[in-house]
Amino acid sequence: MPHKPKDIVSENVIEFSDNRIVQELVGFHNQSLKSLESKLGIRICMRGNIITLVGHPTKIGEAETILKDLYEEIRTGGKNMRQKMTDVMGAVATGLGDVKIKLKTENRIILPRSKRQAEFVQLLQQKDLVFGLGPAGTGKTYMAVAVGVSMLVSGQVDRLILSRPAIEAGERLGFLPGDLKEKIDPYLRPIFDALHDMLSPQTLEKLMASNIIEVAPLAFMRGRTLSHAFIILDEAQNTTEMQMKMLLTRLGENARMVITGDMSQIDLPHPHNSGLTDAVHRLRNVPDIGFMRFEEEDVVRHRLVKSILKAYDRD
Repeated sequence: MPHKPKDIVSENVIEFSDNRIVQELVGFHNQSLKSLESKLGIRICMRGNIITLVGHPTKIGEAETILKDLYEEIRTGGKNMRQKMTDVMGAVATGLGDVKIKLKTENRIILPRSKRQAEFVQLLQQKDLVFGLGPAGTGKTYMAVAVGVSMLVSGQVDRLILSRPAIEAGERLGFLPGDLKEKIDPYLRPIFDALHDMLSPQTLEKLMASNIIEVAPLAFMRGRTLSHAFIILDEAQNTTEMQMKMLLTRLGENARMVITGDMSQIDLPHPHNSGLTDAVHRLRNVPDIGFMRFEEEDVVRHRLVKSILKAYDRD
């Protein structure tokens, strides 16, 4: 009598070349391997730099992908691998379907750290216009930049354009000291931080000098047609309705656009005039536009951030 699929047992052997990386990968007392065994229902044996996976073919395939991707993450300079493994285990536990999603940038390979991050990446790869909505710390901006850099590196787009509205907590550019660059840098710092994580300083400087990567306030987009580009508008809850319409109608040939924002943190003088709120309402039934709504449980910052968000939401 043939075995049922769940009874099928297979074996995969992975041999890594760097023992130092393997030790970091498996964790103290092989804790990472034990977690993977528990989450996927497989058996993992380790001898030196050789790891043997035994179990259902689908599950050991997932485990192999996870281990190889995390090994590559460490090799290319990934930090805080203990947290990374925790995030991956959480994603497996919540049913992250495609652990093979990975974004190649110059500095590192980036993996989604939650189920919704993986779905967000898939939307960005499939649709020309996507809205990423939800609280801070869910990785909306970081994953959008990662997809943009990955598409730029692979030649899928010719340019990467990143923008934010120049308004935060009641401040405006005119009241800040310094020249234009000094005025806008604080608003765009989170985007620069993401870019520095994915590209070397030399490459980033070269690409920005040639305008292949352009980081600018939203007002600089007026009157342009953005073609063959990956465009990101971050903190979009602080746009006006007219600003949002202006940007959305800049979309040109072979271009992709992602709009990210948190509608619970609007800094406009009249919050009900938020261009993000208006756009989501107007475009919610357009079939070719993607929407990803992140929740508090998707926060991938310090574990206390989730508790802090819940405490504020209660009020």
